[in-house]
Amino acid sequence: MKENDLQIIGRIERMDIPEWFLFGLEAKIDTGAFSSSIHCHRIEAFIKNTQEWVRFSLLDPEHEAYNNKIFELPISDVREVKSSNGLTESRYFVRARIQLNDRIIDTELSLTDRSEMKFPVLLGRKFLMNRFLVDVAKVHTSKKSMQN
Repeated sequence: MKENDLQIIGRIERMDIPEWFLFGLEAKIDTGAFSSSIHCHRIEAFIKNTQEWVRFSLLDPEHEAYNNKIFELPISDVREVKSSNGLTESRYFVRARIQLNDRIIDTELSLTDRSEMKFPVLLGRKFLMNRFLVDVAKVHTSKKSMQN
């Protein structure tokens, strides 16, 4: 893909995960992070039909997009991830289809407690690569959320 085929986005964007009924979530665009993550709590692995799954709740009750739903998804991977505070933790990864602008991108998200972070979603290099250029002077360049 040529550089001029890439969409320019800012350091903070609104994005959707339509299959999870989440719209207009603010995401920090982080070229320093390899993988992407989403804030959740009550993360619990379990076995379903001999496959590893994970059960979790997204966001916090105070968040405007919180819907009190418990999600159950197959685990796509378990990896060690070094967080921004320098500590390494084992995280579950799940697949999600994220919509940013007019693009729907199938990607992996790690499930982690981001309650101390300003933004519930972090989109890293694996998501951005060959799709977007980041202009750190800009925010909210993406088109409106599908539901807004």
